Amino acid sequence: MSAPESFPIDKIHVPEKKRKALKPDVVDALAESILESGQREPILVRRDKDHFVLVEGLHRLEACKALGEGAITGLLISAEDARLRELPPPPPDPEREKMERLRKLRLEKEEADRLNAASRGSASAHAATRPRGPADTPRKDRSGAAKPARAAAAAPKTLSDWIKQQERSGGRY
Repeated sequence: MSAPESFPIDKIHVPEKKRKALKPDVVDALAESILESGQREPILVRRDKDHFVLVEGLHRLEACKALGEGAITGLLISAEDARLRELPPPPPDPEREKMERLRKLRLEKEEADRLNAASRGSASAHAATRPRGPADTPRKDRSGAAKPARAAAAAPKTLSDWIKQQERSGGRY
């Protein structure tokens, strides 16, 4: 990029689209700052025939106009650079966002599994030392066969199994 230059304010054209973004309170604050310490950041302009077109720095330009300045410090950039600066940022990649969410879910699940395993380890150690009572005896169905006290759902092996399990149970993932 080139060195900052002084540009005559009356030769700088502000596109209507940029002018709509003008905030008078920001201009006032910048004017006070410029009075105290001068213009710190140059504006960006591009050449267009016999005048310049503002690329960046609308509020700085308007603050200098309000102060009655005849010139403003700026950088001259090419039309191509100006176009690149005016392009909106590329849209977020939905596939990348999806992968990031899945990675986060996987990490949360692994952390939950680790905490469950740790609590089961301490619970089983506690159960081994605890005296057995009537609540610990297995229940029997009508045929007299013993059935487990609580049927535990099988832990999913993969993230896609876990997501399917969440969808079936109506859980949020």
